[in-house]
Amino acid sequence: MNSGESYEYALLTDLYQLTMAQGYWESGKTDDMACFHMYFRENPFKGGFAIACGMAQLAEMVETFSFSDDDIEYLASLPAPGTGMLFDPAFLEYVRALELDVDIDAVHEGTVVFAGEPLVRVMGPIMHCQLLETALLNCVNFQTLIATKAARVCLAAGDAPVAEFGLRRAQGAGGGLWASRAAVVGGCASTSNVLAGKLYGIPVSGTHAHSWVMSFSSELEAFRAYAKAMPENCVLLVDTYDVKQGIENAVTVGLEMRERGDRLAGIRIDSGDLAWLSKMARARLDEAGLSDCGIVLSNDLDEYTIQSLRDQGASVTSYGVGTKLATAYDQPTLGGVYKLSATKNAGEAVWRDRIKITEQAAKLTVPGVLDVRRYYHEDGRLAGDMVFDANHGVSERELIVDPSDSLRRKVLSGKRFETLLAPLARSGKAVLEAGDRDAMSARERAFAQVATLDESQKRMLNPHSYPVGLECGLFERRNNLVVQLRGFE
Repeated sequence: MNSGESYEYALLTDLYQLTMAQGYWESGKTDDMACFHMYFRENPFKGGFAIACGMAQLAEMVETFSFSDDDIEYLASLPAPGTGMLFDPAFLEYVRALELDVDIDAVHEGTVVFAGEPLVRVMGPIMHCQLLETALLNCVNFQTLIATKAARVCLAAGDAPVAEFGLRRAQGAGGGLWASRAAVVGGCASTSNVLAGKLYGIPVSGTHAHSWVMSFSSELEAFRAYAKAMPENCVLLVDTYDVKQGIENAVTVGLEMRERGDRLAGIRIDSGDLAWLSKMARARLDEAGLSDCGIVLSNDLDEYTIQSLRDQGASVTSYGVGTKLATAYDQPTLGGVYKLSATKNAGEAVWRDRIKITEQAAKLTVPGVLDVRRYYHEDGRLAGDMVFDANHGVSERELIVDPSDSLRRKVLSGKRFETLLAPLARSGKAVLEAGDRDAMSARERAFAQVATLDESQKRMLNPHSYPVGLECGLFERRNNLVVQLRGFE
């Protein structure tokens, strides 16, 4: 669904994208074609996988991309570091009329993805591809990071649902909106963020704060008033003063609600020894005949504290996770990159490989027009991912080679496979179907995808490395290109 957000995506960019754009225009390269890929180099949170997210916003970006008169006026006002103005007026008139003419392919939101494989492929005039780079990375990097954190939290929580409520600690309003959406894609059952609920069609949930209790003359009076105001959604926060007494007051109100045909949905504990307190609360609620009253735990939770709570036998119905989810603690960024991999002149049929070598082996890029084949074992579990060049095909052996260790190889022939990159835009027009923009559909996909991972790849600490490699012919081609460009032949 269209979120209704209003962003000026054309200027949501780094200045050097625009200075390069003018350089392409000055050099007569506006019709030169290029292929770029977005990928990340390491799985986030030292984990075994990531959850792709942000493609719906990428589609919106394509649909709304244009330079407004105000944009052009602003760019025309920018001074050059030396003298004069930064941009040529004729160039600004050129971009004023610019309409995107790119083809974009991407993995579906909610797809399990891994380091070293493309999540997005952008093909078109090189200037157009370049102008999309920063905004594309901004939305896909951030949302993939948050969706992955949410998936880890939800794995730790097991069958207990998780509510995201990190808006007040998120990185600004925009970051809070995207974080709430991505958290639901990653597996959260709901968000406290009402605007995100409206814009993205995701469930919202919430209870009350300590201030509600403190505003009354007694905790019991506060609980009774809330039960009267919210009889269908009554979850009482019991740790404002003393948890044990708070539980007793909740029991009193719960029994009163039952007498008038209502139900106390739950209590929430937000401080203290959550494992011990939750078990005490469960015993008291059951003793009072309120076995249908749930227990919500919160207080700076993440996947590790939730796992610890479960290991201690905490009695919990659901979790509320805020700060450490919305801010992706303790990894501030995914580190995804957007790299040029092939070019051709206008009218040419054959793409020319492009590669960045640099002085760091980890930053060696992969040439070609790339896609990903995902192979499956007979039982439906993932077997391995092959990065291949769509214009060169795949060898009969279907052999993948780890680009960082050529001795690590795997033959995947005979296994069922699918390709991961699917059309998102054609000729500058978004073609992403409504179902592929829906956060709840992406959430279902993420659950299904995580289930295809081996348990060893889902563990929080030292997960088993999933096999991702280059198709053997592509691996050899890349090596030969490095040798050629380094002047070793």
